[in-house]
Amino acid sequence: MSDPAERPCIICVAITGSLPTKENNPAVPITVAEQIESTHEAFEAGASIAHCHVRDDEGRPTSDPDRFAALKEGLEKHCPGMIVQLSTGGRSGAGQARGAMLPLRPDMASLSVGSNNFPTRVYENPPDLVDWLAAEMLEYDIKPEIEAFDLSHIFQAKKMAEDGRLAGTPYVQFVMGVKNAMPADRDVFDYYIRTVKRLFGEDAPWCAAGIGASQIVLNEWAISSGGHARTGLEDNLRLDRTRLAPSNAALVRRAVELCGKYGRPVATWRQARQILGLRMV
Repeated sequence: MSDPAERPCIICVAITGSLPTKENNPAVPITVAEQIESTHEAFEAGASIAHCHVRDDEGRPTSDPDRFAALKEGLEKHCPGMIVQLSTGGRSGAGQARGAMLPLRPDMASLSVGSNNFPTRVYENPPDLVDWLAAEMLEYDIKPEIEAFDLSHIFQAKKMAEDGRLAGTPYVQFVMGVKNAMPADRDVFDYYIRTVKRLFGEDAPWCAAGIGASQIVLNEWAISSGGHARTGLEDNLRLDRTRLAPSNAALVRRAVELCGKYGRPVATWRQARQILGLRMV
């Protein structure tokens, strides 16, 4: 299809994250069983990627590979074909513990290639750890999703691709709306798109994620601009100021409605795997 706005739109659902609790929203899935059920509903609603974190018995974030293994197994059984993307984010562990689940060979894993401020701390991604995580993803044939919290992160992904630390064309996700990091700014967003196209090619796939109230804003910007969209309770707990989101599936359905508004077909899992160059199952 020549018109990017008509290309299938991949919807990623970030089901749990590291911070939200049932006190914040009872729909947040914490246990592995809850996460599998919630993801299955989101999968049926139109999501083709599950972005996954796991929690310990007290509900705290962890990088425990056994819990990731149980979640991955359950998703592959109950959501056949769905792309499983495991998080190597910094709230779940320190140093190489953040990549302890990579030998499980998920389809994808998140990769933050630079540091930035978060609401109450610095999100540290030192170069040696970034290089180690990238090398593990190469070793286990895992496609990274580059989490771009800053323009420099897109340029860093280009450098890593050029020198062989990343395989193929990087899949970059713009993250906007994190307090003390990049706000949801339309001019910056449009420049991000131009930068990705200039560095990686006109047809390079990209995604966007908005935090909190910015989620629906970034969903609309991405879908209307030919990109892919992330939604889910990790990033946003509400439908609006007065209503909590009743499920991950409800947030996925909201993104699906935007796809209809802008004439974008929702990507099936097969189409998503083809777009991202992933193995078929």
